[in-house]
Amino acid sequence: AWVYFAPLAIIIVAYSQIVSAVFAHEKQMREQAKKMGVKSLRSEEAQKTSAECRLAKVALTTVSLWFIAWTPYMVINYTGMMNKSLINPLFTIWGSIFAKCNAVYNPIVYAISHPKYRAALEKKLPCLSCAGDDHGSDSVSVTTTQSEQPIT
Repeated sequence: AWVYFAPLAIIIVAYSQIVSAVFAHEKQMREQAKKMGVKSLRSEEAQKTSAECRLAKVALTTVSLWFIAWTPYMVINYTGMMNKSLINPLFTIWGSIFAKCNAVYNPIVYAISHPKYRAALEKKLPCLSCAGDDHGSDSVSVTTTQSEQPIT
């Protein structure tokens, strides 16, 4: 049981510390903005989805996917140890494949959650992009454009 619960506990503790560090940093940023007399140090576009929320979603998704991927594998193995008649080879193969696919889930989660990756994905494969998705929420740069008025 320790080969399942120990990694799960380590993952949960590590991601909670990462999220708490980001929350602390965001709090310091807000305090610094107050000292400087500004409403925020970020652009309004970046404020819509704060780094706290984005990181919390990624962490929760990663931990959930790990749990979903490895729990069936653990249940199948413990069932096989307790009552071998309930387990067949096909059953064990699917549990193993599903668990090992967790190595594929993490890069996908991180890549899709990164705005620059999503923008590049939309550029290369427009059929995979989500309509109305805000790609620039992570960048802080602001551009200005000059609109031309029609000459009449």
